Amino acid sequence: MVLKRIVFVCLIIISHALLGEETENKFSSISGYVFDKSTGEALIGANIFLKGTERGTSTNVAGFFTIPKLVPGTYTISCQYIGYKTWSKNIVVTIEPSEHVQINLEPETLKGQEIVVTAEKKRTIDQLFSKPVSKVELSSRDISAIPQIAEADLLRALQTLPGVLPVSDFSSALYIRGGTPDQNLFLIDGADVYNPEHAFGIFSTFNTDAIKSVELSKGGFGAEYGGRLSSVLDITNIDGNRKEFEGTTSISLLSAKTTLQMPLGSIGSLSGSFRRTYFDKTLGPHYDEIPDYYFYDSNVKAFFDFGPKNKLTLSWFSSYDDLNVNFNPDADVKAGFLYDWGNKTGSARWTHLFSPQLFANFWLTGSVFSSNFNFENVVDVSEKNEITDFTAKGNLQYYHSTKFKAIFGFEHKWLDGSYYQHWPGGKVDVTNTPQHTSAYLTLNWNPSPLWVVDTGLRAHYFNSEKDYFNLSPRLSVKYRATDTINLKTAIGRYHQYLHRIERPFFADIWSTSNAFQSQSDASHFIAGFEKELGQFFSLEAEAYYKDYTNLYSLDQNLGAKVVPGYYENDEPVYSTTEGLFHKGDGNSKGFELLFRKNSGAVTGWFGYSLAATKYTIPTINQGEEFAPRHDRTSTINLVSNVDVKNAWRSLRNRDHKKDKGRYTLGLNLIYSTGQPITTPSSVYITSTMPDIEGTVGFGGDNGFSSFALYPTTINKYRLPAYARLDLSLTYFRQFKNWSMAPYLQIFNAGNRKNVWFIQYKDVSTEESIVQEVEETNMLPLLPTVGIRFEF
Repeated sequence: MVLKRIVFVCLIIISHALLGEETENKFSSISGYVFDKSTGEALIGANIFLKGTERGTSTNVAGFFTIPKLVPGTYTISCQYIGYKTWSKNIVVTIEPSEHVQINLEPETLKGQEIVVTAEKKRTIDQLFSKPVSKVELSSRDISAIPQIAEADLLRALQTLPGVLPVSDFSSALYIRGGTPDQNLFLIDGADVYNPEHAFGIFSTFNTDAIKSVELSKGGFGAEYGGRLSSVLDITNIDGNRKEFEGTTSISLLSAKTTLQMPLGSIGSLSGSFRRTYFDKTLGPHYDEIPDYYFYDSNVKAFFDFGPKNKLTLSWFSSYDDLNVNFNPDADVKAGFLYDWGNKTGSARWTHLFSPQLFANFWLTGSVFSSNFNFENVVDVSEKNEITDFTAKGNLQYYHSTKFKAIFGFEHKWLDGSYYQHWPGGKVDVTNTPQHTSAYLTLNWNPSPLWVVDTGLRAHYFNSEKDYFNLSPRLSVKYRATDTINLKTAIGRYHQYLHRIERPFFADIWSTSNAFQSQSDASHFIAGFEKELGQFFSLEAEAYYKDYTNLYSLDQNLGAKVVPGYYENDEPVYSTTEGLFHKGDGNSKGFELLFRKNSGAVTGWFGYSLAATKYTIPTINQGEEFAPRHDRTSTINLVSNVDVKNAWRSLRNRDHKKDKGRYTLGLNLIYSTGQPITTPSSVYITSTMPDIEGTVGFGGDNGFSSFALYPTTINKYRLPAYARLDLSLTYFRQFKNWSMAPYLQIFNAGNRKNVWFIQYKDVSTEESIVQEVEETNMLPLLPTVGIRFEF
């Protein structure tokens, strides 16, 4: 029924858009690209409009724009982008050929000591209206300004937004609107990333110095994306400076990193970045308590411009973690384990302009995540986990008119997932090579300047041991209610064919839908309100509801259910995922508030979220509803960055000035209600054995008894509330051809002892054994220093 309604809406939109246009075909168009004048970097999301008309658009991921169906005449085209001077030019449009424009925006400069504002910028309410439902955009500058552990981190920066939660200080994983990390689609230059975390989740694998733009969709995303239930994080790295050599280098207590950019003749550019930790080389050799561990990540990207109709981008990303643990460093024979894991992705994107109205991107991508674990001279146990993804996909955008645009495309994935584990007495050997084919169509209709309607459909065909076919309809509507208020809504159906086995301190294992586990499903329902508050402030509020079906989680009692597929040398070999997972349903609902200021001496945001997530799994909690571990009822985020000198000048009503040196103060305050936990309701005796010399017997001289805890309702109670204040102070100093920025960051400045989990510990007395509650806390106060150079 829902699908029929969506198809019906699509037909209505097509008929209105096509029949409602003027039948006269003597029109032309203006199209082109927008670049940074100083570097040649394509600018994403620049606003282009024709003065004195209601015609306008914005650039896509390649910096391309088009304004179709223009009556011949003279127009003044204007382009605006935050941080750049406004660009304007008079253009005479004729019937043939269409006008092609290359816009080179100049970064906003300082004349003398006062900031020169060249033209009024696009209003805040217009920027909000052009943004899709539940979408957040962050720049590399936004990410770097938030205080973090040791250095800027993309995933931890996103955790400061309403609706995006961590599970602890030790994890950079994203739990978005009740969804789990495996329900997030991570893309870097078009390629999937399956494990975006270093150091068992403490840091993310993305080097913020290499990032050009970050787009996070927290829900209700269009038909262009699929294969995940909760969110999309689309990362685009910098192409490179096409004008001159440029570089940055940073050193912190954790790592050293560098990013270099250079032109490739007159046809392109090259950029590369590398980061590596070094405490395994500095502190590790002197302290036995510090394990032999390091991680690194690297990016290389080449951009080739073959003219206005053809461009080619080649991108490579890799990350690697290596842990070497020796249980007895003083022994002649090593006894310990080796564990390594990492990602490798590569992508080739061909951008082609078929006509001023038809723009296309085509990708070939590859992604591999693997992990390896081996005990050395302890026990014969080893493990290898790998998922490989080769993808061919295309995205085409057809600009029929100012009122109608169509986005359509395809995606085909060749997947190969394998997991191997061997131990004395048996092994697991599971391999699956499914293929996932999808096609989509999104129709964008602007019946008037006050309305925008996006409707779409994505079709999935997942070919595995068992085949699955699903349709995913999508619909979003935006309405300009008043001069300062926008209303938005979105609904959609989503499907996921990958399932995760979560493991603490070890990389998760991926499994695909097969004969035993079907796809997981979710429906999104979102309503939003946006308000412009003056020239620089905005208020966004959204309410959402998500329902899930066929959620899978690892069955901790799988030993009693999993059956060997066959035997090899009298040892069982487990070759399928039958009996491996619990299966259930769930729902998430919530309300989010975001108050934001994007410009001026003081910038930042205040966020609040009220949320509830519930699971219902027949084999857990007697089939009754319960809250998962990552559920948080209320969360408050306050992020602020202060240009100290200019803020002081503003308070004294003085003009802002350009100084050779400036101080920036950063603040990140987080408060959230506690996570759910399961507490014991009673104690019972599990076994009785004869007294052992040196132990305390309970129950007289006849034996020794041990306690076991019987739990209450699962996750019925909650840990104490979580609170943390992070601070940073950065001093930026500009020299003639280079700059430096030393910084101090303090994580958990109040040294609050936030509880991670609790344990019940047996304490023996002369007469009895009692149990005490033992708390394990998260990270304490952690001050770090570092310095960044630009040249």
